[in-house]
Amino acid sequence: MKQYERASEALNYIRSKIRYMPEIAVILGSGLGKFADGIEDRTEIEYKDIPMFPRSTVQGHAGKLIIGKSGGKNIIAMQGRFHMYEGYGPDDVTLPVRIFQLMGVKILIVTNAAGAVNTEFDVGDLMIIEDHIGLFCPSPLSGENDERFGTRFPSMTSAYDKKLTEAAYNAAEETGIKLRKGVYCYCKGPMFETPAEIRAIRALGGDAAGMSTVQEVIAAVHGGLRVLGISCITNMAAGILNVPLTHEEVMETGKKVENSFSKLVGEIIAKI
Repeated sequence: MKQYERASEALNYIRSKIRYMPEIAVILGSGLGKFADGIEDRTEIEYKDIPMFPRSTVQGHAGKLIIGKSGGKNIIAMQGRFHMYEGYGPDDVTLPVRIFQLMGVKILIVTNAAGAVNTEFDVGDLMIIEDHIGLFCPSPLSGENDERFGTRFPSMTSAYDKKLTEAAYNAAEETGIKLRKGVYCYCKGPMFETPAEIRAIRALGGDAAGMSTVQEVIAAVHGGLRVLGISCITNMAAGILNVPLTHEEVMETGKKVENSFSKLVGEIIAKI
């Protein structure tokens, strides 16, 4: 079944469970799911109950859609995303974004846990994604183009919306939260990167590395959504500290910054 038909079938089920359609979508990365706990007037839908919807298998991804209100806006949040390293293809990874598009969502806030490539960053920093490097990321647009989603050759020149980025900086200033900015680089996973790979990413201009986000952003831009990206720096990348990396470290750091992260995202939504 083609992605459009899959998205339409999933959307029909979601529509039957909610009272209003969201205007903003938020994808919450590893350890960052607490933001969804503050959503008001909420409806929860488990991924396993949605027709055609993948299942999240990674620790720290609860596997729920939360639909409700935040900052006076109607929003939908994903507590957990999908990755190719789980065995999913690009159509599965981006299916939620296509559903958001068909819902009429106009803004996507995409978040992730990432390792710091930039040695000036600290564990626990929040980084606005100003651009990404996805050279080794299989494109979700490969194959026959479905014009119902978007044009054959979308421009990625301004993938991350400048006005949304400005709103994020303003929100950070008002809440007293320090924000970094930088370039996010996609890596396949599930293994962490080697020190040599991190040196290569740094030479290419990358500031942080992770295993998600880029395919979702490509699909969102293809579908005409405005995108804001935020990385939580959960660890220093391989070779910087000369210690082994673990997913437990990622989860632990996410837990430490979840309050400031949730506060920032909530303020951003209120401003847009």
